[in-house]
Amino acid sequence: MKRILVPTDFSEHAEYALKVAAQIAKKNDGEIILVHMLELPHQENDAITQGLDIPEVVFFKNAVLKKMEELLDRDYLDGIAVSEIVQLDLAHEGIMRIGKNHDIDLIVMGSHGANGMKEMFVGSNAEKVVRNSEIPVLIIKDDKSNFTVDNFVFASDFSDEIKKPFARVVELANDFGATLHLLNINTPNNFKSTHTAQSIIDNFAKEFNIQNYQTHIYNDANIEAGVLNFANHVKADLVGMCTHGRKGLAHFLNGSVSESLVNHAHKPVITFKI
Repeated sequence: MKRILVPTDFSEHAEYALKVAAQIAKKNDGEIILVHMLELPHQENDAITQGLDIPEVVFFKNAVLKKMEELLDRDYLDGIAVSEIVQLDLAHEGIMRIGKNHDIDLIVMGSHGANGMKEMFVGSNAEKVVRNSEIPVLIIKDDKSNFTVDNFVFASDFSDEIKKPFARVVELANDFGATLHLLNINTPNNFKSTHTAQSIIDNFAKEFNIQNYQTHIYNDANIEAGVLNFANHVKADLVGMCTHGRKGLAHFLNGSVSESLVNHAHKPVITFKI
């Protein structure tokens, strides 16, 4: 995790993410790219496209640059290489473009989640990034002055399609020196015997060089409830899942457990795109 992208809207939750990113960067001798998406009305975006400096645009840009400089002066960033980008774009789309163009290893975002109708029809920017990003996304919900990962819960069905992203899961767990809890949730609609579920996890795990791991089969009403309840039971420091990144009607009908966790979990959540 050498190159870390941290989007900021200068909110409290965005700074929580920056603090965690700083700790990860120090641990891995990495660097941070701090980015703010300046979402202006269409007419002002058109003016910039045409190379015009209208007063409103200049005002917004200067205000953002001032806030960026204030962030860069934070003590917790001392000794870390930090660069800044201010870009005119939709937040989630700009974040993904910058991530791809700058060879980012990890995106760290703050989020207070989304609930109810907002979650169904709009969703948070964090949720949109999780749904679409090819880069692992770490979501931070509260202030972590000492971000350590001793217990890392990774929930999955352990099918062949997640083998590629799972290599990143193992790398992250090994880097943190964490116990990786490999978790399969049994639900009434998708039930497997303990013997069958255990065999699937064991056969999957033996293909990877995991330094320290445990396997678990947990029964619950649905996957999301099972992941949250188990994570609380083992006092997890981090919860991880893979996401398919479904869009449109497929996403509306099927939803995504990883996106729901981003909205509802109080613990840090990291997602990996299949």
